[in-house]
This record gives sequence, C-alpha cells and structure tokens, in this order.
Amino acid sequence: MIVTSSAIKNGVFEDKYGKRGTEFSPNGMPTYSIPFEIKDAPEGTKSFAVVLEDKDAITASGFVWIHWLIANLERTSVAENESQSATDYVQGANSWASVLGKFELDEASAYGGMAPPNCLHRYELIVYALDSKLDLKPGFRFNDLHFAMQGHILAQAVVMGTYDV
Repeated sequence: MIVTSSAIKNGVFEDKYGKRGTEFSPNGMPTYSIPFEIKDAPEGTKSFAVVLEDKDAITASGFVWIHWLIANLERTSVAENESQSATDYVQGANSWASVLGKFELDEASAYGGMAPPNCLHRYELIVYALDSKLDLKPGFRFNDLHFAMQGHILAQAVVMGTYDV
C-alpha cells in the first residue's frame, strides 16, 4: 500500500496547510487540511484509518501532537480542505484542544494544522487499511482509535513531510 500527498513539495508541506496559511478556527488553529491518495490497498480492505502526527512536538509540548484523526474512510482519496465539510468519514479530536481549551465539536473533530513553535518538525501521515469499519463517534481520541484497530490492520503506509517555524 502507498499513500501520497500533493501537499508535500520536495519533502516540505506547503505553507497553506499550517500557521502560514489563511484559514483558521476562531481559536487560531490552522484548518486548511491536506489532500492525500491511497493506492494498492490490500484485498479485503473495508475502510481506512488515518493519523497525522508530529513526533517532534515532544520537544515543545512533551507529547506526540495529533493533527488529524480519521476513521471509517471508505474511499482512496481525500481532497484539499475536505476536513471542514466531509460527512462520509468520522474525525477524531486533535491535540489543539489541549492548548486552546474547549473546542466546539466541529473544531476538535477536524484537521488542526501545523504550527511548530521551536524548530523544523517532521509530520507523518499514517494510513491503515482495515478489514472492518470501527465503532467510533466524532471526537474520538487517538487511544480509542489505537485500540479499536487492534486485530483489524491489514497494511499501513506512511508519507512524511516537514514544516518549519
């Protein structure tokens, strides 16, 4: 299985998908989500789960920062800025809620863009091919996704890009 994103140019996410973009939530979270495509999913794939994470955030926040969680994606592409309008997959809570306080459900359960505070960070888009859909509600947390996927992962693929301060 292969995952690609046209948001990454020469290993770097374009500015518009993070803090140098033009679309933000009322709380200042970048909201213009990245596009991606999935190819060569294994036979028996019923849905995909997606995690966009920043392990380099540990240097600034003390934990891996979750930028986007998707469950029950049943197609092989997600369009640019689709996080704000998609209704055919479930989105989980991102880590922006941990620093900006309470979010409205549509903010917490959507894409929260890149805004590294201290240095260049690497962002991994991880796609899991699953043999079932998952019983998750909007606003689910990463740990909910992690445990729900156990025993259902057929394959996984990663694409990585960077974003600088």
